[in-house]
Amino acid sequence: MVSFYRTVIDIFTFQQGKKMIDQIGDKNKKTTLSSSFRSTLIGIVMIVFVSFLISTYIITEKERRAYVARESESVIKALSNNISSDLKNYMDVSRLVITDRRLVTFLKADINAVDDNMTNDARYGMMDILNAAEGVDSVMAFREDKKMVSTNRISYKYDQDLMNSGEWREAIYSNEGRAIVTLNCGGVARRIDDKPLVTIERAINDINSQKCIGIMMMNISSNVFQDMLNQLRYDNICILGSDGSFIAGNEEYLNYYSPGFAVGGIKNKNIKVANKRMLLSACSVDNYPIVIIRVSKYGTEGIPYGILYVLMVLLLVFVVLAIHMGLFIKTDITDPIYKLSESMEKNKRTGNLKTIDIEMPSSELDMLKDDYNNLIDHVNELIATLIEKEKTLQRAEMRVLQEQIKPHFLYNSLETIGFLALDAGAVKVHDSLEILGSFYRNFLSKGDRVIPLSREVQIVKDYLALQKLRYGDIFEDEYDIDEKTGKFILPKLILQPLVENSIYHGIRMKGEKGSIKISSKLEDGFLHLKVRDTGVGMTQEQIDKILHSDRNFKGEIEGESFGLWGTIERIRIYCGSNDVVRIDSEVGEYTEIEFIISEEMAIRGVGDGQKL
Repeated sequence: MVSFYRTVIDIFTFQQGKKMIDQIGDKNKKTTLSSSFRSTLIGIVMIVFVSFLISTYIITEKERRAYVARESESVIKALSNNISSDLKNYMDVSRLVITDRRLVTFLKADINAVDDNMTNDARYGMMDILNAAEGVDSVMAFREDKKMVSTNRISYKYDQDLMNSGEWREAIYSNEGRAIVTLNCGGVARRIDDKPLVTIERAINDINSQKCIGIMMMNISSNVFQDMLNQLRYDNICILGSDGSFIAGNEEYLNYYSPGFAVGGIKNKNIKVANKRMLLSACSVDNYPIVIIRVSKYGTEGIPYGILYVLMVLLLVFVVLAIHMGLFIKTDITDPIYKLSESMEKNKRTGNLKTIDIEMPSSELDMLKDDYNNLIDHVNELIATLIEKEKTLQRAEMRVLQEQIKPHFLYNSLETIGFLALDAGAVKVHDSLEILGSFYRNFLSKGDRVIPLSREVQIVKDYLALQKLRYGDIFEDEYDIDEKTGKFILPKLILQPLVENSIYHGIRMKGEKGSIKISSKLEDGFLHLKVRDTGVGMTQEQIDKILHSDRNFKGEIEGESFGLWGTIERIRIYCGSNDVVRIDSEVGEYTEIEFIISEEMAIRGVGDGQKL
């Protein structure tokens, strides 16, 4: 009894009540709470610091790029508007040119009437208009018979094949008199020195008949665009044609041209120039075949220093709060826990289950101390209760030993009567007593409440053998027991009430010979036990009454199938579930009752097969 008392003290005091705090105090085996918190706090500070650096870098880079992109887009838009405005001005000038009387006379004159004087008059008429327009390199006018007049003919070379083919004329005529902008005379002519040109082309129609009488080309010098860049002091811009040909600006940027720049709005792209990262911005000028490219450096402009200063102040505040939190945890949590642990350790060394009385700085730790003291008081009560239960158990074991003497006397008495019957020639009486003895040996099962399935089946066999002695051959019994299920542990007498119900409420009431089949199998992790008889069967109302009757109303089925209902309730309680029984029946044909028990429950049994 003394050793039992010491075992209970060890289990309840030092394995349950002090398990968590004892682990904290065991510094040689596990990390302490203070060191874990210190490491966690340092880790949090480092994460916040690294996050601050990363966030600062991301914000700075984002704002720098956004600033350069905004500036570049603004410059490109302004330059694009200037070029578009100049081109519209040149279009207005071209409209004046095509209405000049001398030029119209040249274009409408009969081929035989055209001479040098008429040609020169047309040239002078165009030049008079161009005197008010700067940047026009030349103006060319083509008659329908391919004769032409130009303000600067000697500076150009012409593609006669293209002029004679008429394809370029059709492209201009298709615009119905509207001006179109092309590059380098649309390929019909080109300057001898290969300087780039922007050309305004338009068809010339007779005012009266609206009949096309010729074509005009106004060639704008690339110096116009270069002067524009010089005035704005842009040295990082390149103006080029949509075909990638150079017009003005920084010619080195031609290498960065992409056909996609001529379509859509402004496009930004990061590039490297001399191993330095720069921003390339490009866009087309309205609907004209002109593209602007700008390469900008990333500088310190646009960095949000105000936001960075605020972030630095917040980081400093966080570090101060982290230090304060660390000191608070040490003085108000970990140090008091160490004191509490030392008091518990003192209890352990002395072996006395006494409450502890130390001051705690917080109500939560005070609750922990009170819980420990309550546990000590509860353990003392449990020890007293367990000692009393131990004594009670010893007395119960003594009563069990005494009760086992009674069945032994019954078995001996049945054997004596059996031998007497055998000596008297009553063989059937002797066999009946043998079966009855076997039935009671298995039925009593040495006081066990759970038995193997094989023994339960033997009880059924003995019971049916006794019933055959009484009722003769009104039924046959059949067994289909899977060998794997024979050792499964189940509550005693769960099959016998079912077969008894089959005889008294099934086969006998039908009035003809029937059969009873008991089967077991293991399927999908469940043990399936079935008892099937060919009796009168049951209605669905009777089945529902048996399956759904509450134990408080069991009197409703008294006298009908109370044994069946009680067995079902035992199985449900044993398995801890109501969904373990199924009944299938057809009136006048059969009744089948099935128990479905999990394999784990059937193998383990209650109390691992021990007595309840």
